[in-house]
Amino acid sequence: MTLRERLDRLEDRERRLLGVFALIVAILFVLLLPVGVTALLHGSRSENEGLREAIKQIESSRVTVERNRVLRKALVDKYANPTPPLTSFLAAVAKMVQLEIPETQDRQPAPHGKKYEEKATKITLRKVGMLKIAKFMEQIEQSGYPVAISQLTIRKRGVEPDSYDVDMTVSAYERKPDKVAPKTTKPAPSASAEAP
Repeated sequence: MTLRERLDRLEDRERRLLGVFALIVAILFVLLLPVGVTALLHGSRSENEGLREAIKQIESSRVTVERNRVLRKALVDKYANPTPPLTSFLAAVAKMVQLEIPETQDRQPAPHGKKYEEKATKITLRKVGMLKIAKFMEQIEQSGYPVAISQLTIRKRGVEPDSYDVDMTVSAYERKPDKVAPKTTKPAPSASAEAP
C-alpha cells in the first residue's frame, strides 16, 4: 500500500488533523531553523570575541614579560660580579668620602634560600656629619655590587652640631654556584682479558 492510497483512505476529519499537523511542523521548521542558525552564529561570535580578547591580553602582556625578563637578567648580572671582602670594600668607600671606620665586626655567613648567601659586617662610625653619612650610604648603594645596608642606627652626640654616632650593618649577597651532577664514566675494559 502506497502513501497516496493511505491518505485516500483517511476520513475528512483525519485529513484536516494531518494537514494542521503538517502546517505546524512547517511553521516550526520555518521559525526554528533561523533561530537555531542565529543561536549557532551567536555562539561562534562569542567564542571569536573571547579569542580576540585573549590575543589582545597576550600582546599587551608581551611588554610586561619582556620588562620582567630584562629586570631578571639585570639582577642575575648583578650577582655575576662577586662582592670584594666587605671590610676592604667598606674601607675603600669610606676613604672616598673621607671617613674613618674605627670598628668593624664580621658576622657569620647566613643562607638565604638554596641559592644565595648573606655575608654581613657591622661597622661603627663616630663623630660624623650627616652629609658624610649620606654620601657613604649613597656610594654603597651605587657600587654595582649586590650590597645593602641591612641595619642602621644613628644617634646624635649631645650638644655638638652635626655630629652623630652610627652603627651600621652592611650585607653582601652572593649566589652560590649551581651544583653540577658528576658525570658517570663507563669502566674501561680490563687489560687482563686473555689474548687468543
